Amino acid sequence: SQLVESGGGLVQSGESLRLSCTASGFTLGHYAIGWFRQGPGKEREGVSCVSTSESTVYADSVKGRFTTGRDNAKNTGYLQMSSLKPEDTANYFCTALRGCTIDPGDFQRRLEIRGQGTTVTVSS
Repeated sequence: SQLVESGGGLVQSGESLRLSCTASGFTLGHYAIGWFRQGPGKEREGVSCVSTSESTVYADSVKGRFTTGRDNAKNTGYLQMSSLKPEDTANYFCTALRGCTIDPGDFQRRLEIRGQGTTVTVSS
């Protein structure tokens, strides 16, 4: 079983990126999908979560700019990021969770599996 993120890259401030999270070896639809990030020299931060019923929660820092969702038929999740800022620069990883959370201190106990991450760099 694994999760693999894709879609990261280098963009300029104000541009958009779409990250994908693809599961293999298990049914991602049985889990909430949480996105977390860790920037250089920063602590881990919860970004967003989409539940099995497709309700969503976002960190205040990304609310209104990021949209998360899922496609259970494709066993994937996504994070659509718009109006990117230099402070969004980080390694982004997705997680399969037993219940939604964006609390970086809480996700470990809910964690089923996580991906290795994909790097997003936003230049000013």
